[in-house]
Amino acid sequence: MSHSASHHDEPILSGPELERYARHIVLPEIGGPGQQKLKRARVLVVGAGGLGAPVLHYLAAAGVGTLGIADDDQVSLSNLQRQVIHDTASVGEPKTQSAARSLERINPHVRVETHAVRLDVANAEALIAGYDVIADGSDNFETRYAVADAAARARRPLVTAAIGRFDGSLTVLKPFEADADGRPNPTYRDLFPSPPPPGMVPSCAEAGVLGVLPGVLGTLQAMEIIKLITGIGKPLIGRLLLYDALAARFETISYRARPKP
Repeated sequence: MSHSASHHDEPILSGPELERYARHIVLPEIGGPGQQKLKRARVLVVGAGGLGAPVLHYLAAAGVGTLGIADDDQVSLSNLQRQVIHDTASVGEPKTQSAARSLERINPHVRVETHAVRLDVANAEALIAGYDVIADGSDNFETRYAVADAAARARRPLVTAAIGRFDGSLTVLKPFEADADGRPNPTYRDLFPSPPPPGMVPSCAEAGVLGVLPGVLGTLQAMEIIKLITGIGKPLIGRLLLYDALAARFETISYRARPKP
């Protein structure tokens, strides 16, 4: 690629990449052009834990060109029951480092950018602005609101999920665009106007979580991200997907932007 080449020039897929992504390329909906969109994409994953692990795994395998990982935590033994990107040998290591090593093993064609920080109101926007799509796999409301507000301001699509015990939820936010009828898409705050009072929603450490559950929700997040990048299908915009693992039931609730006062 010459120095004058712009960001939008098609990155060429090498022979090994064509073979690696053969099952994508044979899908007419993806094909060579879709695979090149994936290679060109920059995705930021907030949290390299239960949800972030499958998101990162599958996006790396799918050939997303650049993956950013934001997490300020270290791997602990109690993470391993669900955070499948880390292994026993990585206990005590920063999660960003452990995750980056796993992704390198899965797909050396992917560039990994590590941000060993906790996302907050002060740093979220600057970090998010450097990426095309944001995935939120954080485990607390403070971070979720900071990410959602910053993604909306930066006009970046956000795929956000939450889990606890045996239940999970997932939605896609693009509040800077309008729907087919010209109505603005809802924001995260249209769905959850304010965080619950501290202590109201127990953490995974307090209430527990079945290890497979974030795998289900995280792979669904990865699916929505791939749809957003390639432009296929209908993303979960204005729809909240709820999963009840014990009943093996998926439900979808529609929600809209609230009228502005």
